[in-house]
Amino acid sequence: MSSNNIQYDPQVIEAAAQSYWNEHNCFRVEEDPNKEKFYCLSMFPYPSGNLHMGHVRNYAIGDAISRYQRMQGKNVLQPMGWDAFGLPAENAAMQNKVAPAKWTYSNISYMREQLQKLGYAYDWSREIATCNRKYYRWEQWFFTRLFEKGLVYKKEAEVNWDPIDQTVLANEQVIDGRGWRSGAPVERRKIPQWFVKITAFAQELLNDLEKLDGWPERVRTMQTNWIGRSEGVNLEFEVASENGESLKNLSVYTTRPDTLLGVTYVAVAPQHGLAEKAAINNPKLAAFIEEQKNIKVAEAELTNVEKLGMDTGLKAIHPVSQAQVPIFVANFVLMSYGSGAVMAVPGHDQRDWEFAKKYHLPIKQVIEPISNESSCDLNKCAYADKGRVINSGQFDGLEFEEAFNAIADFLKINNKGEKAINYRLRDWGVSRQRYWGTPIPIINCDGCGSVPVPEKDLPVLLPEDIHFDNTGSPLTKLAEFYEVDCPKCQSKARRETDTFDTFMESSWYYARYACPDQDSKMLDERADYWLPVDQYIGGIEHAILHLLYARFYHKLMRDEGLVNSDEPFTRLLTQGMVLNEGSKMSKSKGNTVDPLGLIEEYGADTVRMFTLFASPPDQSLDWSDSGVEGSYRFLKRLWKIITNHTAVSLPNLMN
Repeated sequence: MSSNNIQYDPQVIEAAAQSYWNEHNCFRVEEDPNKEKFYCLSMFPYPSGNLHMGHVRNYAIGDAISRYQRMQGKNVLQPMGWDAFGLPAENAAMQNKVAPAKWTYSNISYMREQLQKLGYAYDWSREIATCNRKYYRWEQWFFTRLFEKGLVYKKEAEVNWDPIDQTVLANEQVIDGRGWRSGAPVERRKIPQWFVKITAFAQELLNDLEKLDGWPERVRTMQTNWIGRSEGVNLEFEVASENGESLKNLSVYTTRPDTLLGVTYVAVAPQHGLAEKAAINNPKLAAFIEEQKNIKVAEAELTNVEKLGMDTGLKAIHPVSQAQVPIFVANFVLMSYGSGAVMAVPGHDQRDWEFAKKYHLPIKQVIEPISNESSCDLNKCAYADKGRVINSGQFDGLEFEEAFNAIADFLKINNKGEKAINYRLRDWGVSRQRYWGTPIPIINCDGCGSVPVPEKDLPVLLPEDIHFDNTGSPLTKLAEFYEVDCPKCQSKARRETDTFDTFMESSWYYARYACPDQDSKMLDERADYWLPVDQYIGGIEHAILHLLYARFYHKLMRDEGLVNSDEPFTRLLTQGMVLNEGSKMSKSKGNTVDPLGLIEEYGADTVRMFTLFASPPDQSLDWSDSGVEGSYRFLKRLWKIITNHTAVSLPNLMN
């Protein structure tokens, strides 16, 4: 057969190459201390059943990096697995009347086949699925270790509650204040939730961002802002007694104590205890509070939300001037942030200014510009810059730092406050009142309280053969699951029916790839060979929560002696989105492109080549049918040049 007669036939060529790789385990790796290692990892997918071009781009980038590093003679690990727990499987179970486990495992099989058709160089011997008991068993064990160390705790926290479906809803399932499926008005309820003390690591998480010079500056900035370290003052406003009744003082935190003499009112969250107390004999206030309680306002939305409030009728006594100022309930104050109360300085905070204008409250100037380059007109807006203190008695004339220290010292001497470092970061709530997740390994006993499941009884298996009746988690109805004896006193007790937030599984999966066959411990010495991950690849949408939780989890594992590094990912690449017709590809927009259809028409190499060359990896890629065809024509020309140059036939390949 002449080389000139060999046409470029990607289906034949790619099938032959992939068959060879599989037969010879070409991408299977073992630890080799004599070779430089390189661990390349793309964020693992949720097994929805369908690959999309976002997957293809992410994994094509990672595969190109892996192959390049392998060509440099390095020992390269590139694994793949499945982020298999989560709410979509429950939704599919209800819609398709199939158990989430069966739906998930079926999708995993199908998506594995799709990925293999794309020819990625994965070590499939290390494949993991987070819904596998061999995986989540160690997550449960680790949680019991954190429990024993005092790094997890249980407290009441607010959730979105659908009164019709009798279930907790994620924020994204609340649409215009109503449940996404039932359409019922969503209620805000307090229920017991488990938390992990990420705040105990806030400063270390912030400091170690400086080590991550292989991360995009944008991502490091986002994490810095999310952790939100600030230096300020904790201070107290005494609440004027009503009818001789003693009331608790109001604690607030401020980063601008220099503006303290400009306080003209104090605002508290609708859920604040003082607000609820004031509403007991005030039906209008009670109705307002109830209305606001059931409206979820994210912190990021507070700047733009319409400012709403109501006077409680109570007064706060200023800690310096002793003047009395009104206490308002306000929708821009969150109970989940700080103490749920703020001192309002409308002259020097735009949010406070808008509220004061709306409710005709005084606006007092206590800061003036130092230079002539800036101006202050409180009739138009608040003056939020730092400057020189005025209208503040003994503190007049001081600039920001001097005023900060002088006012903080005054408050401390008078037992009204002191300097403090605060963080925006809040402890990680890991409880989910859903079925398809890792069971939380806790037994609740009336006598002994919360008791961790003993190691010998792990894993706590999630029942997989279940049926949904559309009224909450099936675990709450399975007596054979929740009826247990207390491990301490052997009296009748109740197993926890909440499951873990799926961020728990995705926060340590990268480490388990190092030793997925380890049955006697969470990780072994192989983790220290491969970790940290040298190159991590994933979408910018994971820049905060997933990456922050993974960094936190890594430090927890380090402190447990499971890994010997401080950070999980040395370098990070956040790939751009794949766009079609100017917007992100999505089924709802009807602008998706099926990668398998393209593979059948052009071959996997063409699809991968287009996604790699159409745009720099960290920028958005605009889909182009002509671009795909151009990549195909290029590969055909390349094939012809090479086969003509070698001038040999390839009977083994073609037969």
